[in-house]
Amino acid sequence: MKKRMLSILLVMVLAVSLLAGCGKKETSSNQEQQQQPQAPAEKTGKITIWAWDPNFNIAIMNEAKERYQKENPKVEFEIVEMAKADVEQKLHTMLQSGVKDGLPDIVLIEDYNAQKYLQSYPGAFADLTGKIDHSKFANYKVSLMTLDGKVYGVPFDSGVSGFFYRTDYLAQAGYKPEDLNNITWDKFIEIGKKVKAKTGKAMLGFGLDDGGLMRIMLQSAGQWYFDKDGNVTVANNEALKEAVATYKKIVDAGIIKKTSGWNEWVAAFNKGDTASVVTGVWIVGSVKAEASQSGKWAVAPTPKLNVSGSVNASNLGGSSWYVLENGKSKDIAIDFLNKIYAGDNDFYQKILVDRGAVGTYMPAQGGEAYSKEDAFFGNQKVYTDFSGWIGNIPAVNYGLYTYEADAAIMAVMPDVYSGKLTVDAALKKAEDQLKNQIGK
Repeated sequence: MKKRMLSILLVMVLAVSLLAGCGKKETSSNQEQQQQPQAPAEKTGKITIWAWDPNFNIAIMNEAKERYQKENPKVEFEIVEMAKADVEQKLHTMLQSGVKDGLPDIVLIEDYNAQKYLQSYPGAFADLTGKIDHSKFANYKVSLMTLDGKVYGVPFDSGVSGFFYRTDYLAQAGYKPEDLNNITWDKFIEIGKKVKAKTGKAMLGFGLDDGGLMRIMLQSAGQWYFDKDGNVTVANNEALKEAVATYKKIVDAGIIKKTSGWNEWVAAFNKGDTASVVTGVWIVGSVKAEASQSGKWAVAPTPKLNVSGSVNASNLGGSSWYVLENGKSKDIAIDFLNKIYAGDNDFYQKILVDRGAVGTYMPAQGGEAYSKEDAFFGNQKVYTDFSGWIGNIPAVNYGLYTYEADAAIMAVMPDVYSGKLTVDAALKKAEDQLKNQIGK
């Protein structure tokens, strides 16, 4: 009996030991599984993008798409090309109506219009603060997409401006490249008179009703048609007074070839009728379109106004990417922009070479493409220079109504040119018109 009881006890102890051993092995196995790194879930979805210009924005976005899809092959892209005016109209109409279906995940917005969208449609665009490292972009671009301390966009191309000039014409007038660095607009006019006298060529192609050059002058002085709070500052704006007076000086000096519209303006320098053009870097492709002029061009810093705080750096144009808050693929869209537009240095080298696109992502500007000599510009490292000027562009508040203000100013310019109105009287008239139009 004792032996039988002993045997039963031994069997029970053995069973308990075996069960305990099995439990330890299972726990160990579970722990091993938990310690193994989990592969990130593969991204899937469709990103819809609205933009304009097939040879610039659309082509560049297609390059970005291809790069992203190498690591995310299941992410689909629909890149919709429309005219700029159509993008703006469609976006305004849909946001105003409150319709969410049919909106894109990402949309391109011109910098001059950014605040109009952000302030008119609160909550429509995704807050990207902390999701994108905006410290790596040019400060003036980031400020344009910031509202109440939150940043809503991903900066894209710069409209950093330059003073493009024909070295052969300027040499005939007795000027060397170093004579053109960091000059004022008054000096520019003086140079233009000598160029006209020595070569018979106009210094500039000039549209009497084109406000682009005036915007360059204003931003170089750190001023705009509105103050930092968005209030209209036209009549009592010292930089604007100087800019309007400078427009008149340029016209009165007889150094311009009058042009109307883009084609005539570009033709003026392509045909060799003008000695220079002062505008954004995006004009490089048009300047280089006339291959026979290779080696005859160079670029100097933008002239500045005779007002306190003015610098030899400015901007004209430029756009940025915005993510819609209610987009079906918002998170993937943010990841895409972060990986490519806010992190891929090589991407920026390629779009500079292929499309002449100067990005505002500062780390990329130390790349090989940016430091390469350009034979067309006399082996000048033009993009190195433009990159340096980008960091000096004053940040300004474009407000909600840049184009409305532009139109009001240019409407009074004929009376300024003719002398019918003084600069002060013209700006007072323009301010009254603008305030009446926008209801302020």
